[in-house]
Amino acid sequence: MSDLMEQFAIKTVKPLELNGYNVSFTNSSLFMVIAAVFIVLAFSLCLKKKAIIPTKAQCIPESIYEFIYNMIESNIGKEGLRYFSFIFTLFLFVIMGNVLGMMPYCFTFTSHFAAVGALSVMGLLFNVTMGIKKRKWGYFRTFLPHGVPLWLAPLMVPMELISLATEPFSLTVRLVMNMMIGHIILKLFAGFIVMMGVFGIIPMIFDGFIIVFELFIACLQAYIYTILSCIYLGQALNGH
Repeated sequence: MSDLMEQFAIKTVKPLELNGYNVSFTNSSLFMVIAAVFIVLAFSLCLKKKAIIPTKAQCIPESIYEFIYNMIESNIGKEGLRYFSFIFTLFLFVIMGNVLGMMPYCFTFTSHFAAVGALSVMGLLFNVTMGIKKRKWGYFRTFLPHGVPLWLAPLMVPMELISLATEPFSLTVRLVMNMMIGHIILKLFAGFIVMMGVFGIIPMIFDGFIIVFELFIACLQAYIYTILSCIYLGQALNGH
């Protein structure tokens, strides 16, 4: 079991300390940087030669752009498009983290509660900030919706606060567990391939199917994470 979990181990690449705190550059940090750099380079190359009739390379970023545009418009509305950059970046970062982790010798930073949890908490703080900015004091009606009797406030307010606080938790657990379980199954079958020698062709076939399925799950989970983020942002901007 320890061998299966070894792939998720955080390893120090460059030891660093700041005022007594360990801020070392780890393998998780490294692959976050790789994911960000790859996204920037890929989009730069695809959009290097823009044309009115898109080339095959140009179609890739434009298709992703249109996909996120429609997602925001259908879940938040036209006003949500002002937050397009945030949602777009969120989607690309998560899907790249998921897919990059499928490559040999790569690290899946989206399989760690700390990385995804920090991203989810940042999303929550963004939603609350934008909600207050737009609705001012009306934002706090979120915790006591219109039509609810005042005498129910001691019950409703704590429940709504707990509901708000669990948003990043639900986002994090769903993504992390899907990434972890998939990678554990892949490594388990890979172990069978080595153990069975010449007869390892059977688990190898299964492993091939699982890899394709895991790539689908990686993209699906990025979509689910992003669309839920859109829904939570819409609730913050427009109320229940």
